[in-house]
Amino acid sequence: MKTIKDLNIKIFADGANITEMKKAYREGFVKGFTTNPTLMKKAGVTDYEAFARAALLEIPDLPISFEVFSDDFEEMEYEARYIAGWGDNVYVKIPITNTRGESSIPLIKKLSNDGLSLNITAILTLKQVEAVYKAIVPGVKSIVSVFAGRIADTGRDPIPYMKETVSIFNNNSNVEVLWASPRELFNIYQAEECGCHIITILNNILKKLPMVGKDLEELSLETVNMFYNDAQSANYTFITKLVNSLL
Repeated sequence: MKTIKDLNIKIFADGANITEMKKAYREGFVKGFTTNPTLMKKAGVTDYEAFARAALLEIPDLPISFEVFSDDFEEMEYEARYIAGWGDNVYVKIPITNTRGESSIPLIKKLSNDGLSLNITAILTLKQVEAVYKAIVPGVKSIVSVFAGRIADTGRDPIPYMKETVSIFNNNSNVEVLWASPRELFNIYQAEECGCHIITILNNILKKLPMVGKDLEELSLETVNMFYNDAQSANYTFITKLVNSLL
């Protein structure tokens, strides 16, 4: 099995904890960062801009994606242009639709034409992928985030979706296809096989990276020990043991 360092795919850390982001940045295997309002809320972020600017001070030279949060396209455009001004390494995340299901494609086309680096997010269908392909300017850096994990959550195999997305953008070297919402470490290898350029990983999955290539018999023994130790620490017993001790 290839080590993570041997893979071509880039790993982006997904989260909104500055301490964890700094740690991942220092360790050097992460090639970029993504976040969103939901992750910020979970991390206790109360000031969106203050968090973003603090993150950029710590990570000045790797791509970081920050998402707009308005549901109105006019306000969304204002937010996008404002966020883009925070740094040259900033990608502005634009959801593929608003909450009413109205397409963001006209806004995506307008912002791309103006040279903003975009991360088009919450994509789940090939129809959406094809619309993005037509909207973005070939010479402008863009990330196309397809939520493979959420596709899998519906019982569908995400692999064909990801392979087709990569194929659609194969002639545009400025676009990177991102496997979003991974559920397990093995998704990194699946994304690599599909030809994806990037995969976003939450910290709970990042912590599993040292397990890559681990001997399975050793892991089996560790698992048995875990079950045994947990049973002992919980003081589990059976009534028959107590009865036999009285005989």
